[in-house]
Amino acid sequence: MRIAVCHPQTPFVRGGAEIHAEALVGALRGAGHDAELVQVPFRWYPADELVHQMGIWRSIDVTESNSIPIDMVIALKFPAYLVKHPNKVVWLIHQHRTAYELWDHPAFGDLAADRHGRVVRDLIHGADRVALGEAKRIFTNSQNVAQRLERSLGIEGVPLYHRSPMTRRLLEMEPGPVGDYVLYPSRFDRIKRQELLLEAMRSVSSGVRLVLVGAGPQEEELRGMVRRGGLEGKVELRGGVSDDELVELYRGALGVYYGPFDEDFGYVTLEGFAAARPVVTLSDSGGPLEFVRDGENGLVVSPDAAPIAEALDRLANDRGEAARMGKAGRETVLEMVPDWAGVVARLLG
Repeated sequence: MRIAVCHPQTPFVRGGAEIHAEALVGALRGAGHDAELVQVPFRWYPADELVHQMGIWRSIDVTESNSIPIDMVIALKFPAYLVKHPNKVVWLIHQHRTAYELWDHPAFGDLAADRHGRVVRDLIHGADRVALGEAKRIFTNSQNVAQRLERSLGIEGVPLYHRSPMTRRLLEMEPGPVGDYVLYPSRFDRIKRQELLLEAMRSVSSGVRLVLVGAGPQEEELRGMVRRGGLEGKVELRGGVSDDELVELYRGALGVYYGPFDEDFGYVTLEGFAAARPVVTLSDSGGPLEFVRDGENGLVVSPDAAPIAEALDRLANDRGEAARMGKAGRETVLEMVPDWAGVVARLLG
């Protein structure tokens, strides 16, 4: 089949959604299909720009290309799923979150603060009902996203997990020896809450170190927190690293931390487990809670600095327990998350 994978792309930003889209195209091609990634540059501000973005995707004709029919569209997130096609499948990464569960959040609800925000929110809700209602099948990348969709629009989505390329690569390798640092690879953004982890690092009693990997709008603020907190010897901030470097960071860690607010899915959890490392997450972190079982393959604590520090010290003070939980995490991925052949079979029905 000729399959168009539709995905909005914020220029110069690369994260889990982009990896998801590219990996899907690769898996479809590997299964013998002619697949192509169809992208439109995305911007979410000011609020009325979202209306333009919706109009662009709704008006794109992807029924054929160069006079050859396109047999299927797989759309991944807002507003790409507004595209029209007689054989549209949605594998939902997320809706436009500030029009839904983040609407009235005091830190993340930027749409509500815009003078046109309420009108735009209503337009998004209406468009989503129509566009998602057109889909032949709706999958979500996690149970968390499926529950949001059900709560917000009364539409059912079927969770379909998948392995990131890094997860697959780590599963093909033997785990490395347990190290002395906790790794948190993620975009430097307020919703990822690195600042909460830095606050926790000020009160750890063990010699555990922290390595933050990523880039983003909060980078300078985080570096300032490290300087002001006297954490230079405990915390290392790295910019973007190569995949090879990230592999070795996972394999050399004591554990992996992943504590964003209400994450959709989160590759970091699966990648940490694939490296046989326990994952520390927070009780309001969303997607990671579908995989992390407290005391079995990781630790789940409340989103406060003191319990986070205690969790990091627990790993550092009992490396045997850390290794045991990491081994259980690796088994969790193998049991719960299908390989790409299984994912493609489900998507194509």
